[in-house]
Amino acid sequence: MMMKPLHLLGLAAATTMFVASPGIANDELLKLSQDPANWAMPTGNYANTRFSELDEITVDNAKNLRPVWTFSTGVLRGHEGGPLVIGDTMYLHTPFPNKVYAMDLGEEGRIKWMYEPKQDPSVIPVMCCDTVNRGVAYGDGKIFLHQADTTLVALNADTGEVEWSVKNGDPGKGETGTAAPMVYGDKVYLGISGGEFGVQGHLTAYNLADGSMAWRGYSTGPDDQTLMDPENTTHLGEPVGVDSGTATWEGDQWKIGGGTTWGWFSFDPEENLVYYGTGNPSTWNPVQRPGDNRWSMTIMARDADTGVARWLYQMTPHDEWDYDGVNEMILVDQEMDGEERKTLVHFDRNGFGYTLDRITGELLVAEKFDPVVNWATHVDMKTGRPQVVAEYSTGQNGEDVNTTNICPAALGTKDQQPAAYSPKTKMFYVPTNHVCMDYEPFEVEYTAGQPYVGATLSMYPGGRVSGDGTENLGNFIAWDATTGEIKWTVPEAFSVWSGALATAGDVVFYGTLEGHLKAVSAETGEELYRFKTPSGIIGNVNTWEFEGKQYVGVLSGLGGWAGIGFAAGLTGDTDGLGAVGAYKSLSSYTSLGGTLTVFAL
Repeated sequence: MMMKPLHLLGLAAATTMFVASPGIANDELLKLSQDPANWAMPTGNYANTRFSELDEITVDNAKNLRPVWTFSTGVLRGHEGGPLVIGDTMYLHTPFPNKVYAMDLGEEGRIKWMYEPKQDPSVIPVMCCDTVNRGVAYGDGKIFLHQADTTLVALNADTGEVEWSVKNGDPGKGETGTAAPMVYGDKVYLGISGGEFGVQGHLTAYNLADGSMAWRGYSTGPDDQTLMDPENTTHLGEPVGVDSGTATWEGDQWKIGGGTTWGWFSFDPEENLVYYGTGNPSTWNPVQRPGDNRWSMTIMARDADTGVARWLYQMTPHDEWDYDGVNEMILVDQEMDGEERKTLVHFDRNGFGYTLDRITGELLVAEKFDPVVNWATHVDMKTGRPQVVAEYSTGQNGEDVNTTNICPAALGTKDQQPAAYSPKTKMFYVPTNHVCMDYEPFEVEYTAGQPYVGATLSMYPGGRVSGDGTENLGNFIAWDATTGEIKWTVPEAFSVWSGALATAGDVVFYGTLEGHLKAVSAETGEELYRFKTPSGIIGNVNTWEFEGKQYVGVLSGLGGWAGIGFAAGLTGDTDGLGAVGAYKSLSSYTSLGGTLTVFAL
């Protein structure tokens, strides 16, 4: 593929009130997403703020919320993501077998059509952390589904008929599909899962009309694969140089280097950039892969038309803890030191909340969003490198030893569960894990399609390390991204594994692993309402309006990494890459079962 130099792509001022440019943004989808009656994108909008202008539900009346209808998905595994709402139709997805329902909102979810793909069940054991799917996307009259077997299918939004499909990867090599697609302009963008199987991660853009590939940018590899311009692609303002995606790998290790892309994507239409993060390097044993392992654990900004990278920032060079960088990038304009900045805010698995200039990639803020984080003291703002505490390095002296009391655990201070931002309060609302771990690497050989992990983990509450006597596994926090400060905290017994929602009514919503939907004050965190849904919530809370009334919906269905012991029937404390032991007591509060619950006043 021929690459255009980045200096030819131009610069323009970007704002969070995105305005479509001719030939860049999908006009129909952009208009749908700007109408708060809809929830037209998996992330709510291109900026990933998960903020709704709807304000019928307020701090004063949220106590009057009630469940008004429910729907069983018929699937028992973990239900991540959330439904789309476009006009009078809801589009709901499930984990494997990846059913899609089109539902009539005028008749409490009457099924208009249902699509169920026929997939080889052999893909199930290749999926790392449950058979989750994070949602479908809409564009050009089609619903786009990324199936577990990596098939991207385009369904007619009115009938459910397949219009085209394309294979995005090969499950035989450990590549699977869990991420939600995103539509932008005339393309649909898609990542890949499989970092625990030694795949070579990538982001791919497909043409909406027929599914043909427009471009593919790998996380690791030579410039023609990573789509890097050696002189104009920058890392903290400096050119990355020739073949930066191989230079910090030993030999050909980059070919099985991981850097998968199973998180969320955001877009700035005025800059015409797509932003996303890459995951862990393979293997989890750091002794076996010396070097910085670029470009795993990296925030990437790519030209949406060509895929050429404008800038990158590697948060965790030579990762030793599985701190995937795939969490969402939230695009907001903020006043910092008296200057209005076009920023990108990212809450990383490694426990640091980052604020960067989204045009240049300049690092502005990097602070811990859970005080218990101890693997690094701080981030050097000039080099961008975390200052690692030797005691918590898992590759100590080049030997495989059991390193104890590392915070956070591998599932991070926050995993993929997306945060929300309110332009009214100018705060970010972040679901977090308060979990630490012991981590023992071991030597592992690569075999295509087989796990390539190489570490044994145990997890436990962060309070056991901090010594404060608390046993809670999670917190829900409000964060100031201009200063890197926690403004308030709501402790939760278990990790907060649901996506947050902020609204113009100054109400913030999230779900708990026990199954509670909660509404809290955006200003103070005071609880306003709670309701126990049929299963633990790892889905994302959405809102929409129908016939003049505001509704809130959430998928419950225990599973994902935190609930993998329940979803997959695992019992050993170190099973599920260490999560099973930490969340055993969840069985006293909830069980499996996929249900959509819809609330209104």
